[in-house]
Amino acid sequence: GMFCFGNLMRESGVVERLSDTVQNGLINIVTIFLGLSVGAKLVADKFLQPQTLGILLLGVVAFGIGTAAGVLMAKLLNLCSKNKINPLIGSAGVSAVPMAARVSNKVGLESDAQNFLLMHAMGP
Repeated sequence: GMFCFGNLMRESGVVERLSDTVQNGLINIVTIFLGLSVGAKLVADKFLQPQTLGILLLGVVAFGIGTAAGVLMAKLLNLCSKNKINPLIGSAGVSAVPMAARVSNKVGLESDAQNFLLMHAMGP
């Protein structure tokens, strides 16, 4: 419900100041309080166990493999098709991490100022 409400505020344009506050300041405050409340309940001997650290390691490895596989797949498709695909789009294919699309867009803009990849990178 709140996701729909936030989109309604942003897209309607009627409550511009409130929408700007929710998008910037309020989300940071809520994130800090959420982190503090979860961190206050967390005990180190319950968190720092081999099973938990293994799960974190598997997540990092999966993210790396997904990014590398996306880049390699884009390069493979470039060999097989007439229409070339920017390999940065492949690196943004990890859908659980929207920041990957933003990083791909930033790297593309550093290479070419007219290379706007964000909308294409958010698609996968």
